Amino acid sequence: MGKKMGKQPGVDIVLHLGKIESRDYIENIFMQYMDDEQYKRLESITHMDVRGKIAGAIALCRPGAIFINRGTSEDRSFIRELALKKGEETPLAMANHTIHYDLPQEQGRIVDRTCYIVDEWEDVSTLAKRMNRETALEEVEKSLTGIMKDMTMIIGFYLRGPAGSPVTNPAMEITSSAYVAHSAEILYRNAYDLFNVEVARAGHFFTNIHSEGKNRPEDLPDARVLMDRHYRTTYSFHCTYAGNTLLLKKGNHRFAVDKAVYEGDGMELSEHMFITGIDGPGSRRITWCAGAAPSGCGKTTTAMAGSHFVGDDLAQMWIARDGSIRSINPECGIFGIVEDVNWEGDPMLMENLRQPGAEVIWSNVLVDENKIPHWTGNGEEIPEKGINFQGPWYKGLCDDSGKQVPISHPNARCTISSSMLKNYSIEAENPEGVLTRIFTYSGRDSDTMPPVWVAKNSDHGVVLGACIVSATTATEVGVSGVKRAPWANAPFIPGSLGDYMEIQFKFFANPAIAENHKPVMAGLNYFLTHRSRGGTSDRLLGEKRDVKVWLAWLERFAHGEVGRIETPIGYLPLYEDLEKLFRDIINKDYPRELYEKQFSLYIDNIVKRITMQIEAYSKEKAIPDTLFTVLSVQKDELLKLKEESGAVVMPLQDR
Repeated sequence: MGKKMGKQPGVDIVLHLGKIESRDYIENIFMQYMDDEQYKRLESITHMDVRGKIAGAIALCRPGAIFINRGTSEDRSFIRELALKKGEETPLAMANHTIHYDLPQEQGRIVDRTCYIVDEWEDVSTLAKRMNRETALEEVEKSLTGIMKDMTMIIGFYLRGPAGSPVTNPAMEITSSAYVAHSAEILYRNAYDLFNVEVARAGHFFTNIHSEGKNRPEDLPDARVLMDRHYRTTYSFHCTYAGNTLLLKKGNHRFAVDKAVYEGDGMELSEHMFITGIDGPGSRRITWCAGAAPSGCGKTTTAMAGSHFVGDDLAQMWIARDGSIRSINPECGIFGIVEDVNWEGDPMLMENLRQPGAEVIWSNVLVDENKIPHWTGNGEEIPEKGINFQGPWYKGLCDDSGKQVPISHPNARCTISSSMLKNYSIEAENPEGVLTRIFTYSGRDSDTMPPVWVAKNSDHGVVLGACIVSATTATEVGVSGVKRAPWANAPFIPGSLGDYMEIQFKFFANPAIAENHKPVMAGLNYFLTHRSRGGTSDRLLGEKRDVKVWLAWLERFAHGEVGRIETPIGYLPLYEDLEKLFRDIINKDYPRELYEKQFSLYIDNIVKRITMQIEAYSKEKAIPDTLFTVLSVQKDELLKLKEESGAVVMPLQDR
């Protein structure tokens, strides 16, 4: 990274603090800290840079024991039993179900204590925090030196994507948390046998070093997640929540974003997107869709609405030789929010949560006296009492402010293998990826945009993604209100937004994309409320299951099989097409009155949204002029439409 940015970075902190200078020193560290069995296991990992990173982590953290995880059933059992023995997880009534509780004060990403390690000359995203390398060196030395004394360091070797894929990234998870290691085994592909080959193919690897510390609330002010972009190494300490500790996930996603932006040359992207396959009419074809939404905004639900599930959170994509856009999921499991997951909206996920067969790690839900988990919005009877994310709970319990404590935290999760889902697609393990035609962008928007609309061209599509606005969710500690959420990826963009946006324009308008593979780029919003359209209720103006129809319409749009209404913001569906799809896809009536409420343009709201984006991006460095041009044209056309037709324009009006 440093050389690609034009300057040489400072020291690699873990190698510097571990005093890694020679092969002999590395071997001495291994022999000092490992028993014969673990030393023999590590002999299979021959890449010297990998061995050096491991030795540096050992010399720094000084564990009491080391366990090399080969990904075998015996090794997975050892890790799971260690998590139970340590109390990081507790068994539940259903076989292979366990519960993990994070500290009450750490139920989401600690964005205020998450920093990029930078050199003085280096710029990072204005939406991120930075820490100078010298300061980070001191923090890591102070906090991680000897932190694993009397603890077991678990070292796992993983692939973030199918083996052999051109955008798969190898990564190590080095942790003292058996819960983190257990989660990694469900969510990622163990690659102990393939790691040397994959590192050689990729030409790089990610390193993640985490210690849970003593897991006390008083330690949280000193908790840190520090990410070194240049050496693709992440350090995490005094944390328990998986978003801060399972560094293979969002920590490594940041490195993958960097790689795509600064090394991909407009041929590669790394996105915060689900991947799902949508059946065409009569199930004669599958059209693959990738979609961005901030965490907690229904991404898993949307992914499950497709008939062929690949992933619910992250996507690596590239332009293949045949001119198609291909996508893979770097994960092979789900770390999904469970609030409002129920039989009506998420039947396939519920089968695994309520019926035997799947291995599930629950977090921060209520567990009743019979060791059965419960969560908000599951549509089931709520128990009288139990244990949840804040301790003992009973109906009517209030916090210090007098507010009732919910049965589960809004960011409560389930961790489960994707292969357990009925709509799981074996294409998830195809190194060539799935041919992706549709890209959606959405957030929690209660009052402005319609349920679905299509950008007029790729530039408009990139701007659509850049302008996601969402009500904040419980995935981040200490964040509230409504905020901009560019591409739903902004928290994970290490470099400047200008650099990232330039690559987005370059990628989607790339002449390497064949004409018959041009992407459909669209907005999704199924959080409109009755109140926003003249009603008195905050209930949704529609149902969760309606997303199947919005996706089906986009699938038909991609193949030229439905009509459209052209508006300043893009193309809207015709009522006749939606009425038929509602009947055919989910066997539901779709009144014209509802259509008019959902798809009328509330011009003042949209113009206000556009003005906010123009003002916000004007404060950023090197934002491509294309963004401002697209937004200004949309704004002018909307204001002209308002003069002609009024502040609320129904979709049926002739324009």
